[in-house]
Amino acid sequence: MTLTNEELIVRRRRFTVDEYHRMVDAGVLHERDRVELLDGEVVTMSPIGSPHAACVARLTELLVLRLAPHVTIFPQSPLSLDPYSEPEPDLTVARRKADFYASGHPEPGDALLVIEVGDTAVRFDRRVKAPLYARAGVTELWLVDLNAGEVQECRKPTAKGYTETVVRTRGERLAVEALPALSLTVDEVLGPPTP
Repeated sequence: MTLTNEELIVRRRRFTVDEYHRMVDAGVLHERDRVELLDGEVVTMSPIGSPHAACVARLTELLVLRLAPHVTIFPQSPLSLDPYSEPEPDLTVARRKADFYASGHPEPGDALLVIEVGDTAVRFDRRVKAPLYARAGVTELWLVDLNAGEVQECRKPTAKGYTETVVRTRGERLAVEALPALSLTVDEVLGPPTP
């Protein structure tokens, strides 16, 4: 039997955030599964290596020490972007809410800064996740590239991506537009250079 071009078209079914949560409730997915819902697809996340984990821990400590109690910092927690996307960025710095978001995960309007740390998934973060964050209206995204030793500051989100991107390297300072009092260096984010 020969299939026509029409029959060869693969049809994908996009899941909503609500359906994604119901899969967890039904036991199809487990909270320990390393997955994210991105544009309606359940995507397996890369394993977290030691350099990645160290950078997230370092950033969490730096941000907590410098910003608490004015914001809420979520390490590796869900961010509800739209009905089809609920990624788990490495860090989200969100507006302070009295209930600490017990009523629902932070949304793009709550996020003052989203940070993705990458070593094995840098290209995925740039090509897949960054456009999703921009389309949802996340005002500022940092992409930390552990391999290149740089931080990409992404601002001015549009439906097609971020229109302003600045690459910072060691010796340079980072600033968050929504948090003008916060100043970090790339060296603080990356930690000491490895031999």
